[in-house]
Amino acid sequence: MAGLRLGMVAGEASGDLLAASVLDGLSARTDALDARGIGGPQMRHGGFDAWWTTDALSVNGYIEVLREYPRLKRMRDSLRERLLEWRPDVFVGVDAPDFNLDLELALRERGLRTVHFIGPSIWAWRAGRIERIRRAVDHVLLIFPFEEEIYRKAGIPATYVGHPLADRIPEGVDTEGARRALGLFPGGGPVVALMPGSRGGEVERLGPDFLRTAAWLHLRRPDIRFLLPAASDRLFERLREMATALKLPATLPLTLVSGRSHEVIAAADTVLVASGTATLEVALMRKPMVIAYRLAWLSYRIMRRMALLPWIGLPNILSREFIVPEFVQAAVRPEALGQALLAQLDDDAGREAIARRFADLHGQLRRDCASRAAERILEIGGG
Repeated sequence: MAGLRLGMVAGEASGDLLAASVLDGLSARTDALDARGIGGPQMRHGGFDAWWTTDALSVNGYIEVLREYPRLKRMRDSLRERLLEWRPDVFVGVDAPDFNLDLELALRERGLRTVHFIGPSIWAWRAGRIERIRRAVDHVLLIFPFEEEIYRKAGIPATYVGHPLADRIPEGVDTEGARRALGLFPGGGPVVALMPGSRGGEVERLGPDFLRTAAWLHLRRPDIRFLLPAASDRLFERLREMATALKLPATLPLTLVSGRSHEVIAAADTVLVASGTATLEVALMRKPMVIAYRLAWLSYRIMRRMALLPWIGLPNILSREFIVPEFVQAAVRPEALGQALLAQLDDDAGREAIARRFADLHGQLRRDCASRAAERILEIGGG
């Protein structure tokens, strides 16, 4: 194709990563890709013109969104007008459905073609959103195989393209190599990764209890080593402040890392992780995990009323059973999390069984997502 003008919005770090893979696929198929909108460092590295950064959309929870709504609405209105003036061939909203669907609807009503990448999880909650999706988008790109039938029955054009993380993450993980790269001496005790989230709100709600869990485990198993990756420089400083304020044991073998989350996961024997895309990254790297989830009280009450599934973690949702344990709200306590992690560390057969299940999941999701998504976007944008 001679060229493509692409509008795109990606929210938070995971959306930035997913969108960047699609931009790579489009760049390989067009002579000139001009992509603009809201994006993060991964997208900008590929030449994306970010009018705003993904950090501006990183808000988690219903009450938190309401608090930020005036700012978000001003940004969305300004973005809409810029896109309507620029007139891209196609607009692609990456996840962030509460922001993107309204934007997509406004653009589509003014004659622009719209695609939503990562279908809103109507299978988990907010099933009433389906009519809004039907009006807002020309096509939905799906990352999970079971979603295609749901959208087909709803009469919404959709294509399963696989998950870009499944293409990006290799089948084999070099655990010892990752440990050496992170400065952990080989032959030491087991390694537990602590991943309290990539957003500030998540880290504030989960970070203290994740660190207290490390302290709880250290008292019982002094040989365990801990890795804590921070998604940004700002969160690195915040986590360091948090660890200092908690007055953790001076002997606690805790390594705080800036970025490098994949290396941290690869180095771990098991992972304590906030519910979200990171749980899928852990699963694709064949690692057992304990999932934690905590929202502001009112946000959680609203979400719980709308929930349609008994699971919150993506590996469990995709497997349709509790492959790994989940702890939600008040159940997120250091002793409970610590006991679940110890149970995994002390069960070699159990960890191997989890790894096999996650290997099967990897195979289902690996579909060359970037190529499939790019082909559909070019078809729609060129039509």
